[in-house]
Amino acid sequence: MILRTRSKDLDLSHHTHLMGVVNVTPDSFSDGGKYFDAPAAVAHAEELIRDGADLLDVGGESSRPGADPVPLDEELRRVIPVIQELARRHPSVPLSIDTTKAEVARRAMRAGASLLNDISALRFDPGMAAVARETDVPVVLMHMQGNPRTMQTAPSYIDVVREIGSFFRERLAFAEKTGIAADRLLLDPGIGFGKTLDHNLQILKNLRALAEIGRPLVLGLSRKTFIARLLADGEKILSPQERSEGSLAGHLWAAAQGAHILRVHDVRGTRRALRVWQAIARGLAG
Repeated sequence: MILRTRSKDLDLSHHTHLMGVVNVTPDSFSDGGKYFDAPAAVAHAEELIRDGADLLDVGGESSRPGADPVPLDEELRRVIPVIQELARRHPSVPLSIDTTKAEVARRAMRAGASLLNDISALRFDPGMAAVARETDVPVVLMHMQGNPRTMQTAPSYIDVVREIGSFFRERLAFAEKTGIAADRLLLDPGIGFGKTLDHNLQILKNLRALAEIGRPLVLGLSRKTFIARLLADGEKILSPQERSEGSLAGHLWAAAQGAHILRVHDVRGTRRALRVWQAIARGLAG
């Protein structure tokens, strides 16, 4: 399964690829705005590349639970300089723009991005499908119940895996109807986006059922709250930086269940863990 981007073709058939997270936001749940200014974000991205990231996901609007929307001009101000500089310095590293705004996506593609990661699955901005069609870039369609401000307000499903599968099939049909080629589409079940702890575990347990839809699976579970809850010591909920071991366990499980791309914060640690797991799985050294 080949994912074709403007920067590089990624062969998703043989191993799980790592998408390094570059948050250019002051309120990210994972790093608290540590890389908010462009130079810091670029330096962090280059560290992720050195650590082995196959591609990078640049975002300028936090999607943590309860997050407020960011105005268009501000989101552009945050992400475009970062994408421009990374595209100039590392033209062979595919850059993904994490946005729900069509104009941000359009300008990001002009600046050098070669993938679109839309947590709304082309639902929030009526112009997004046209941008995806016109730029002909791969598009990640993510499942989310509600929006970032409301998604964790009593999320409810009868059968979470079946409902996500139905959502994906409807979104794939919509994308193809609007002229987006089927081989450009990837699917993300949206761990933590309108899901309880039990919902997240059911999704992970049944990833193979979602893989059977036939499109590459992207998974973002790195440092998520459900990991902190699983690792909770009494009443204490671990900080994002204390969730590394739990994130690695989730990443290895996801890889074993057929996830093609993992969206991660700790690229180096995840790469090393995957290397050992893959060697064991294949029974081969090197």
